[in-house]
Amino acid sequence: MNAAARYKEIAEILRGEIASGAWAVGDKLPAEPELIQRFDASRTTVRQALAELRDAGLVRMRHGVGVFVASPRVVKRLDSRERLSRARRERNEGAFLAEAQVQGFTPSSNVKIWFEPAQDFAELFDIDETAELCVRDRVMISDGQPVMLSVSRYPREITRGTAIEEADTGTGGVLARLEELGFGRFRHEEIVGAKMPDANEKQALGLGRGPVLTVQRHTHSNGRLVEVNDMVMPAESYELRYAWDAD
Repeated sequence: MNAAARYKEIAEILRGEIASGAWAVGDKLPAEPELIQRFDASRTTVRQALAELRDAGLVRMRHGVGVFVASPRVVKRLDSRERLSRARRERNEGAFLAEAQVQGFTPSSNVKIWFEPAQDFAELFDIDETAELCVRDRVMISDGQPVMLSVSRYPREITRGTAIEEADTGTGGVLARLEELGFGRFRHEEIVGAKMPDANEKQALGLGRGPVLTVQRHTHSNGRLVEVNDMVMPAESYELRYAWDAD
């Protein structure tokens, strides 16, 4: 049997064992040495078999930790009118938290904040290229599994000295802080796309060869752009929903 057929055979055996419930969601698969011994196969062949399962969305690889059975959960993103509503903010329910409450998963996030020149975003914000932006870089996590990368940018002339530049933005989140600064009547525009992930996105989301969905949201207040939010989500585990009233 040639190498290609062998790794596919191993992948199919493991796929069947996962489907039968031999390993539950979150269980760690046997380590590489155990699989090498069990299947009398080379390390390369075993790794190819595991990569096959990863690309099918059946397992997640955690660098230096192991290979785990993936959750089949699909995060259903609430309609934007609902997830970004004032009522949600007043209940201290951010968009991701709102989705968690509706769908029953445990949400968490990792947040990094830094400042950078506007450069490529200067034209969008109608500011000088050297003007500073506040960048909020978040990894959104569902039941311990990263499911979305979200990078928001704001003109620093707006955010300087406010909780928007803190990891915890307080009750109601960023939009509530913007309202306190006199902004309001928000209008959101979302540009949806799809692409193959880059190396950083693959690592952060534990992806294989599958595509990702991209959403860039522009938030305007009284005609002024106050936020650009770039989001990346695995296509296999995210569902986008939009609703509107027809004339």
